[in-house]
Formats: sequence, C-alpha cells, structure tokens
Amino acid sequence: MATGAGAAAGRASVRPVDRNGVPRGTARSKSVAPRRPPSPFRARPAAADHDGSADLCRVRVAVRIRPKNAEELAHGADFDSCVELQPECKKLKLKKNNWTSESYKFDEIFSENASQKRLYEVVAKPVVESVLEGYNGTVMAYGQTGTGKTYTVGRLGKEDPSERGIMVRSFEHILSSMSLETDSVAVSYLQLYLESVQDLLAPEKTNIPIVEDPKTGEVSLPGAAIVEIKDLEHVFQLLQIGETNRHAANTKMNTESSRSHAILIIHLQRSLRIKEEMTTSIPNSAEEFFPGDIPLVLKSKLLIVDLAGSERIDKSGSEGHMIEEAKFINLSLSSLGKCINALAENSPHIPTRDSKLTRMLRDSFGGTARTSLVVTIGPSARHYSETSSTILFGQRAMRVVNTMRLKEEIDYEILYKKVECEVDHLTSEMERQQKLKHIEITQVEKRLKESEMLFNDFRVTSSMQIENLEKEKHQFGYAIKKLMQELEEKEGQNNVLSQQIIHLETSLNEQKQQQLESLSNTKILADTTKTHEKKMGELLRQLEEERSHCAGMKDHFNILQQKLSDAQSSAQENMACELKKELSEITTAFTSQLHSLEEKNSELLSEKELIYEELKSTQEKLQHETTHRQSLESEVLRLKQSWTDNCAEESKTLCGMVRSGSGLGSAAFMSKSGKSKETQSSQRGTMSKIFEEVGLPSVLALLKSNDLEVQIHAVKVVANLAAEDVNQQKIVEEGGLDALLSLLETSENTTIHRATAGAIANLAMNVSNQGLIMSKGGARLLANVASKTDDPQTMRMVAGAIANLCGNDKWHMMLKRDGGIKALLGMFQTGHHDVIAQIARGLSNFAKCESRVISQGHRKGRSLLIDDGVLTWIVANSTVLSPSVRRHIELAFCHLAQNEENSRDIIVTGGIKELIRISRESSRDDARNLAKKALTSNPAFLKETQ
Repeated sequence: MATGAGAAAGRASVRPVDRNGVPRGTARSKSVAPRRPPSPFRARPAAADHDGSADLCRVRVAVRIRPKNAEELAHGADFDSCVELQPECKKLKLKKNNWTSESYKFDEIFSENASQKRLYEVVAKPVVESVLEGYNGTVMAYGQTGTGKTYTVGRLGKEDPSERGIMVRSFEHILSSMSLETDSVAVSYLQLYLESVQDLLAPEKTNIPIVEDPKTGEVSLPGAAIVEIKDLEHVFQLLQIGETNRHAANTKMNTESSRSHAILIIHLQRSLRIKEEMTTSIPNSAEEFFPGDIPLVLKSKLLIVDLAGSERIDKSGSEGHMIEEAKFINLSLSSLGKCINALAENSPHIPTRDSKLTRMLRDSFGGTARTSLVVTIGPSARHYSETSSTILFGQRAMRVVNTMRLKEEIDYEILYKKVECEVDHLTSEMERQQKLKHIEITQVEKRLKESEMLFNDFRVTSSMQIENLEKEKHQFGYAIKKLMQELEEKEGQNNVLSQQIIHLETSLNEQKQQQLESLSNTKILADTTKTHEKKMGELLRQLEEERSHCAGMKDHFNILQQKLSDAQSSAQENMACELKKELSEITTAFTSQLHSLEEKNSELLSEKELIYEELKSTQEKLQHETTHRQSLESEVLRLKQSWTDNCAEESKTLCGMVRSGSGLGSAAFMSKSGKSKETQSSQRGTMSKIFEEVGLPSVLALLKSNDLEVQIHAVKVVANLAAEDVNQQKIVEEGGLDALLSLLETSENTTIHRATAGAIANLAMNVSNQGLIMSKGGARLLANVASKTDDPQTMRMVAGAIANLCGNDKWHMMLKRDGGIKALLGMFQTGHHDVIAQIARGLSNFAKCESRVISQGHRKGRSLLIDDGVLTWIVANSTVLSPSVRRHIELAFCHLAQNEENSRDIIVTGGIKELIRISRESSRDDARNLAKKALTSNPAFLKETQ
C-alpha cells in the first residue's frame, strides 16, 4: 500500500538501497527506472512522487520447518520426513519418494531448532530498519495450516521473552529506536474473515471498505481504528485484545487453527531537520518563508501479516460453518498466488481485484514496500502436495521486484506554532495600539456615518439617473424602431423610383427608335424634294422652250397675221391661256407640297428637342434619387451599428454577462423597474430575431475572423445568446464551446478575454456543459487568464465561470488539479467588490457540494480546499469584507465544519472563535444553524469550547 501524495509544498526525496534492499546511507541518488511497465499491482513510476527517485528491491523469502508433532512421532514411519534441509547452502530437497527429489534455493533456511530471535534478525529486522529510514515494509507468513505461522508472527511470549514473535520484537525494535516525544507510533489491527475486513481492536467495526486513491494509487481503510502506542505494555494489551477477537477453531490438523487473515499495520512518523548542506533542493519560496533549519516529517508503514493456513476438507475434518470459512480462506490464498504468478511472469494484467486480500497487499508485492516472506512447512510426507505447493509459492515470490520510495514532507505543524506565537505577539501589540487610537477610531466612525449619508444620497441620485437613462434608452429604442419604419418606407419609395426609372429608360429607347425612324423619313422627304425640284426644273426648261417656240410662232403668226383671218388669231390666244393655266396649277401643287414637308421637318426637330430635355431632366432626377438613396443606406448602416453596440452594452450591463444570480451586476441594476425589464425583453427578442435570420454558423464563423473588431462583436453576440437556455445546446452542438476555448487560449485582447469568459460562465450554468468545459481544459484556461490580466471586469467574468464550475462535485478533483481554487484566491488581491463576491460564491458552492457528498458517504478525508489555503483565507477575511460577501464566506466555513476530518485544521487556525461568532451574529439563519450543529455534535469542538 503506497503512501499518499503529500501537500503541494511538500518535498520528496529518496535514499538508495543495494540489490538486497539494505540502505546505503542518506545521500540522494538519481532515479532508477523500473524493470517492468507499471500495473495496478506494481509500484507506480518515480514520476508519481514528483522529484523523488526509486530503487528496486526483490522480495526476500525464507523457509522455516516446524518440528514433528506428537501425532507424527507416535506413528513413526507413517509420517517419515519428505524434506531434507541444507542450511549452509540455503537449499532444501523435497523428496517425493526414495528415488525422486527436487532441490530449491531460498534466501534463508531455518531448521526446526531455529530460535525466534534469529528468525527475526534475519527476516524482519532489515525490513524494520528500512521502515525506520522512511520506507514502507511488509513481513508476511505463508503456509499450510498447522505449520507455525501464528507462532512465528504473533507469539506474545509475555512469560518467556525468547518465545516472542515478529510482531512483539518489531515493536521492541521500533520503540528503542524512536523518541515518543518528537515521533509517533500508531497501530491498526485487522482481520479478513469471510471476505469481510473487520477491526480486531474495535470488534463493532465490520465490513470496513477498502478505498484506493485514483490519483496516487494508495490503498486506505477509512473507519479502521488507529491507536497511538505509549509503551511496550500497551502493545501487549492491544495484541492480546486482537488475539482474543480473532476467529479460531479446532481441526484435525491444528487445535487452534486461525480462520482469518490477520494484518497488523504500524504507522510511523518521525521528525527530522534539514541541515545547511541539504537545503539546496528546497524551493526558493520555502527558504524565503522558513530560513534556517527546516523541520521535516518522515512517514512510513509496516505491515505484519499472519495468513490463515490453506487446508483440505478431508484432512482438516472441517464441518458446517468451518467449511464455508475454509472455502473463503483457500479462495483468497488462490487469488494471492495468481497475483504472484502474474508478477513473476511479467504479465500485462495483475488480478488484484479478485480478492480483498490482494487489494490490501498490492503495495507489498510489486509495489513500493520492502517485503520479506516466511514460508512455513511441515516435515511429514503425508502432506507432500501441500508442502510442494507452498515451496513453489515461495520460489515464485522471489522473482517479484518492488520499487522502494522515500518521501519527506515539511512539518508545517511546528512552523505553525512559531507563526502562532508571532501572531499572538503582534495581536497584543495591535490591541495596545488600538487602545491608543480609540479617539481616532471614533472620529473615523463619525466620518464614516457622514460618508454613508452621502453615499445614500448618491445612491438615490444614481437611482434617479438610472431611471432617466432607462427612459432615454426606451426613447432611443422607439426612435430606432421609427427610423427602421421610415427606412422601410424609403426603401419602398426607392423601389417605386427604380420601377419609374426602368419605365423611363424603356420610353427613352422607344423615343430613340422613333427619332431614328423620323430621321429616315426626313431623308426620304429630302430625296422626294430633290426629285420634285428636278422635275420642276425640267418643267421650267420645257416652259422656256415653249415660250421660245411661242415667240417664233408669234413671229410666224405676225407674218401670217395679215393672211389669217380674225378667227385664226383668237384660236391661238385660247391655246396660250390653257397652257398658262396648266403651268400655274403644277407650280401651286409643288409649292404646297414643299411647305408641308418643311412644316413636318420643323415639328420633328421640336419634338426631338423636347425628348432630349425630358431625358436630361429624368437623368438628373435619377442621379439625385441615387445620391439620396446612398445617404439613406449609410445612415441606416450607422443606426444599425449603433443599435447593435447599444444592445450589446445594455445586455452586458443588465445581464452581467453571467446569469449566476450571485450579484455579478451592480446593486443598482438588480433593482430595475418593470419598464426596463420590458425594454430588455424587447432587446432580447430583437437579438433572437437577428440570430434566426443570420444563423448561428455564420456568427460562430466570425469568431475566426482576422479583423479584431469583428471578433469582439462576434464574441459579444455569442455571449448574449448563451445567456438564454434555449441557445446553449445549439451553441455547443455547432462547435461554439470549442471556438470560445480556442479564442480564450490564443487571443491576447482583454475585451475578448472578458466577453469569452462571460460566455463560458453562461454555458457553465448547464450541468452537461460543465463536464465538457472541464474535460476540454476550460478551468486551466480560465486560471491562466486570471494570472495574466489585471482588469477587474475580466477577473469578475473568470471568477463567475469558476464559481459556476464549483457547484458540480464530480469535477472537484480536476478543478483543484487545474488550479481553479488557487486562481480564485489569487484574484482576491484586486480588492474589487464584484470579484470578491464571485470568489466567496465559488467557495460556498464548492464547500456545500463537498459537504453533501461526504455526508452521503461517497468520499472521506479532509476537504480539498484546505490544501490550497482556503481555510486560512476564510478565517482571516470573514469579518473584514462587506455583509453580502461575508454571508457566502460564513456559509462556506460552516459547511467545512460539518466534516470531522477538518476539525484539527479548524482548531489550529483559530476557527472555533469564528464558529461561535457565526452561531450568534450571522445574518443568515442557515449559517447560524450549521454553526450551532457543528459546535454541539463535534467532540473536538466541544472539548475546545469547554
């Protein structure tokens, strides 16, 4: 059974031994790796003891043969000896018959005449000396029933000292080598009967559980009585009580056959001091706090085991209940043999859980103890098979190798007494100074009252200002809604204008087409005009020709005028009139056609100018509308951004980023009016609407953006979404928790740290999410952020997240290992009220859950908070902080006081006075009741108060 891991400030060291396990001195040696890989029944590697190293030591086995008894001497040849001893060679021969024999070699051979003193000096004394040096040790007797195991181990020999067994001689050796003034020796005496662990010193304690520490592998028996030894006479009394309570019966093979396995556990604690030449390995922090010689405590255990003898029913003659006893004895011895075989053969699996005996002896074989085994046999050939089996068991045990370790711890008890004396001196000095400053304190109290009055006035003023801000916020929200409506209306108008522009563009295209057609018609008209002009020129030319022809005719007529009669002259004039009339009609028709073409051309030109002017005005109007639309869009974007930032800030302020109900927000916001709650509800509804429209994957994708501002806004949005229970499962399923933890580890921005811690704190309100956060190293990341930042708001978020994780007792060990408790205490130095409030709430959650688990019997031992100094912190600060914080601290302290294992630490730190104060003055009824319960039910507290 390996020794438990010491406190974090403890210092482990190792003293090397030779191959046979004998210490070579006090000098420290380098680590020696084990020969086989670690297993549940083997020693843990040296890394388990921090900076200590380990040495290998084989199990030593000695054989002792008992003399022939009266029955064997009476029958003579029927009980001839089957064993031949060769003590000088440390060998024995096992004769099957007159022709066949086998030889075996052991570490020591004892004949039937060997004295008890020699056996102790050879077998047990080296183990006891190693235990005094600080190593664990085991001495065990194994063999067939009736072969002298109990005589070898447990013989008291009060009348005849030469008959004393290993138990009594071990106590004589230990008491002669130790000083009970500075050292302590305690003993537990147990028996394993019918596979049930029972206390031989307190018979009412039955079925004692066997508990294994999952971290260190140490096996302990909580509930077993541990009695501190005063002197050798006290030892005889305790052994006599144990021998009386042990189960024994009369069989054919032994008149007082042990029916149970007896295990005597001796606990040693020795005080040392580190000299100047040995202080080089002490941490610098220890040298600063404890200059000079440093007191050490050396702890070790010695197990002396008297196994019940194996037997056959037909030989022992067991009947009734004794058959059941023999069955359990043989079963446990068989399990022990299987474990020895597996260790000897370097098997990857060691079946230690097959029996409670193997679980209790797991440190003795393959563990960290130095082990000596006494194998007892009988000489009779009648029991050849049992003797052979016993010898083979011893041979296999010799192949088992243990890894010896030594652990030294600083004796904080002595250091505490020194500090306590110094504290008493400083306290008396402080009281003297307080008396001298009584007048000054009175004046300070008067000023304090005035400050409180001013503070109350300021609180009222602040409340009014907050209400005004709430009203303004509501007005801003209404204005934003109105602007959104106007924006929607303008978007509708823009859509109408867009349709009109499309219609105008269509009309313009049609007008262009008509203009092209008009130009083509104008060209046709020009061509027609030219054709008409050409025809008109031809007609004028014909007219000139006709006129010249008429002039010639006139001349001819003048010549013939005289010859013609008057009738002929009138006929020519009528012909000329008809020709003129025809020419005038043709000229009139051409002129009218030309005028009509010119008018149509002018109309087309004027229509073209009108179309160009309308197109130009339309383009100007379109450009104006586009500019106006762009300005509206930029205004809308600005309003949206401002609204998003306001929502994020308001959600951060109102919700406190962490829905813990613990006071993360200020007191003013905890008393909001109904109107502000309606505003918050509407903002959350708007946020949910945006969340549904945008989509969670898109929001989480922004967490990986290269733009820092985008990352900050995305983290704030996720933190606000995580404040709602309905969104938490979605965020975790979409990988939001992994993204937040990655951002917390990689980012160096304080704002991102603060918002990310707030989001994780909100997710930690869900029990299933707490396991995911712890398993992914969330507590370690939060502790790292707390150690790097000095921003109070960031620390408030980190403390709130750790406080929520403290409320789950399943993860207390991991939370402590990852530095969560130390991180909480470390943030106290900020002095910020909200941070301290979260620290107190986390400690209260932790202590409350731990007290519930311990009261239900699921865990034993001291509180995990004590190792990190929480108890000292509580006692020092419980009366100096604000009332709201003090209530959490008082509740945490009262829960710690319910565990009797914490009694000694509470008494040493002066916690009794604090318990009495809480029971009388605390403002919480549950704290007062718990304090009264602890003071009246705990014997240690009753003794101190009396």
